[in-house]
Amino acid sequence: MTKHYTNMVAGGSAVAQLEVCTPWNGDVVGSVDRVDLSSATRAIDTAYELYRDRSSWLSGEQRIKILTKAQQIILARSEELAEQAALEGGKPVVDSRVELARAADGVQSCVEYIRTGHGEEIPMGITASSMNRLAMTHKEPIGVVLAYSAFNHPFNLIVHQVGPALAAGCPVVVKPSADTPLSCFAFVEILREAGLPEEYCQAVVVDNDEAGELMTHRHVGFFSFIGSAKIGWTLRGKLAPGARCALEHGGIAPVILAEDADLDDCLPLVAKGGFYHAGQVCVSVQRVYAQRAVAERVTERLAGLAAGMVIGDPASPDTDVGPLIRHSEVDRVEQWVNEAVADGAELICGGSRVSDSAFECTVLLDPPEDCKLSKEEIFGPVICVYAYDDIEDAVSRANDERFVFQSAVFSRSVDTAMYCCRRLDAGTVTVNDHTAFRVDWMPFAGYRQSGLGTGGIAYTCRDMQMEKLLVLRSKNL
Repeated sequence: MTKHYTNMVAGGSAVAQLEVCTPWNGDVVGSVDRVDLSSATRAIDTAYELYRDRSSWLSGEQRIKILTKAQQIILARSEELAEQAALEGGKPVVDSRVELARAADGVQSCVEYIRTGHGEEIPMGITASSMNRLAMTHKEPIGVVLAYSAFNHPFNLIVHQVGPALAAGCPVVVKPSADTPLSCFAFVEILREAGLPEEYCQAVVVDNDEAGELMTHRHVGFFSFIGSAKIGWTLRGKLAPGARCALEHGGIAPVILAEDADLDDCLPLVAKGGFYHAGQVCVSVQRVYAQRAVAERVTERLAGLAAGMVIGDPASPDTDVGPLIRHSEVDRVEQWVNEAVADGAELICGGSRVSDSAFECTVLLDPPEDCKLSKEEIFGPVICVYAYDDIEDAVSRANDERFVFQSAVFSRSVDTAMYCCRRLDAGTVTVNDHTAFRVDWMPFAGYRQSGLGTGGIAYTCRDMQMEKLLVLRSKNL
């Protein structure tokens, strides 16, 4: 039975219903109310009126109670929510269950930030001009948060944007991906059930043109975006003066396998990091640089692991890899693979569509450096292996001038690992682990075209607050 989520703009009205279909076979799995630009603008105006009225701000105690109750509801309904996320986004249900556990823990991290996020004392009395003064900072919400989210983690990404906004004390208007709005509306519904006033968090679904216009609103204090680099950087340029922003895009995550790497240990991790959620993760393993002495073994064993992946219905507990989010993405991945093979890449396994909605787990050896698979984010279940002769060459080829996010090195030698860590252009370097590793309390940052600002619950909370300085002068100080 499908579920319909009604309009979530305080005082707004729906103009239509958006049907949500599972990418696996196109079945309708739910629907949400869609609003027009005027209602979406009303949501921001309402949030701003709330922000301007300090008497209506929620205290830390109130926010802790609401978020704690929301976490309890998520845990109680985690199976239902995981199944919904799997159906709308295509991530296998076994992985969606992990996503819901992460989301519940993320809400707890928001609670912990409220308890521990604080200002500091600024030294005074250390010069003649600073005598008889006490100075300290305290944190206040930055303003209305406008959040645009992505499809690939439909529940947890919303938690990462909405949760910190509420922890910081900011009212928030969130626009989920039109492909996966059900999880977002479910989370907002849970927050309201937990006691959050509806004006504090409103969800909107509008078309792309309206979304581009909405973010120009002068009452937006902070813009949070998760999605493609092309769209993110374009939207940043539309923000009104004074608005801050955080952009989380993606990259073409490189992995360096040294000659002494433990292949029994590392290759299952590399395969999981590349094929998890059909490669639709911003830090999925895409480029593997293997020392020439082991490159052939690496490709053969990765191919064996790829062939063992069960591709199928995300609702099935036996499925390892589900569909891509849209049929057009299958077409694109197929085109990029065919172009790489035509230009000289060796197809080790895969390379074909399973259906209109799914693509085989694919391994290629030595694609040309200038093909799309080597230069652009594939966002599909494709791993490219490149043979190298010396570690300097591997690092040089791994470093991309545009995308800088997460990278990895596998080696038994601490010297080799540290050599790579020092020289790889990356926000994060993992040693003997794949590039898609993440826990939600660590900093998560893409640089250059990969993004702006630092993700991770506590880091996002800080971004959504401002520090106000209090200076007190007294002759008794």
